[in-house]
Amino acid sequence: MYLTQRFYLISAVIILIIAGGYFLPPLYAVGKWLLVLFCIAVAVETAMLWSRKGIDAWRSCSARFSNGDDNEVSLRVESTYPFGIKLSITDEIPFVFQRRDIDFRFTLKAREGKTVSYMLRPTRRGVYGFGHIRVFASTSVGCVRRRFTCGKPEDVKVYPSFLMLHRYELLAISNRLSDMGVKKIRRAGHNTEFEQIRDYVEGDDYRTINWRATARRSHLMVNVYQDERSQQVFSVIDKGRVMQHAFRGMTLLDYAINASLVLSYVAIRKQDKAGLITFNDKFDTCLPASARSGQMQKILDSLYNQETTFGETDYSALVANINMNVSKRSLLILYTNFSGKTSMERRLPYLRQLNSRHRLLVVFFEDRDLKDYISSKPSDTEEYYRHVIAEKFAGEQRLIVSLLRQNGILSLLTTPENLSVDIINKYLEMKSRHAVW
Repeated sequence: MYLTQRFYLISAVIILIIAGGYFLPPLYAVGKWLLVLFCIAVAVETAMLWSRKGIDAWRSCSARFSNGDDNEVSLRVESTYPFGIKLSITDEIPFVFQRRDIDFRFTLKAREGKTVSYMLRPTRRGVYGFGHIRVFASTSVGCVRRRFTCGKPEDVKVYPSFLMLHRYELLAISNRLSDMGVKKIRRAGHNTEFEQIRDYVEGDDYRTINWRATARRSHLMVNVYQDERSQQVFSVIDKGRVMQHAFRGMTLLDYAINASLVLSYVAIRKQDKAGLITFNDKFDTCLPASARSGQMQKILDSLYNQETTFGETDYSALVANINMNVSKRSLLILYTNFSGKTSMERRLPYLRQLNSRHRLLVVFFEDRDLKDYISSKPSDTEEYYRHVIAEKFAGEQRLIVSLLRQNGILSLLTTPENLSVDIINKYLEMKSRHAVW
């Protein structure tokens, strides 16, 4: 049993009235009667609250959460009391969220139920533990509250962003990928292999219109040509300390993992084979490229436990193991980051070796906060110096792109929040120009 603030407030008022009886004797009698009535009200409310089980509540959420996305959690509360009840509900969410606002207050009528929902956005993969649901009930009197402990503790696994993957899948089915920022890439040419004739949809190249089929059907029909198939696309993820930098609560590694998942889906949908390689101070994960139905689940499971380290990555081990495990010429999309031009130059010999046997695309990150800082106006001499240093670092990133291009290596400099869209656009652009291999 919990005594509410109203209980103490009414008690204080009654005590003051009784104390005032020393100065005005009638107040003493009034205070005694108020005390008796107050005790009866508290006793009646206590008896009403403890007359039956009263409240039941349970939690409903997905067995796994999507990292970096809003995941819905629902709480269902039902009352068996034959009278209205006031409720305060607190869900014991995983401590890592550090939220104190999961507290719902509302009123239920007799034998009524209600569902409330809230969103959680995890920024790290792993296992998150929920506790009990705490429900505090009181009547309209509001002097006493009864606590109910409902629900069961449960663990939820946080996986790479599969919700983003589902959004891409739905938009791809409805031919609305442009809503996510995926550009409609015009092909430089067609492969000679014809696939099918289908109805024209917005965005199709007018040069592919089949006029004979259009005349027969009385509406526009287009020829569909088959891209070259069974080409291998590997997402190569650097797990060194350079990928521990955080942006909006998520590390660069998590952004790379989410982008790899979406790109693998797009590659398989384009009839390519998707694979995965991760490395740090040693060669770690190597999932062979495949286009089978269960490949996406294998990639998702492989990405679930990936973590960054504080060590320097070993590119020599990466080159040796890729040469050993990937015999067919493939597209290697390397997610990494450079602390400066010197850092890139140390890795350049290994990148050239990879690019000599495969098609290498180096993806690294632009600091959005640094870019915003450079665009701001300096206010004093010290700010001018800081702006010069920031512009020098930003200039080094552009210089890295130029040096990679000089060595025949493709690169993509992007911000973390635009990574998934930019990498898909880059892949589709390469594929349309037949520049992947």
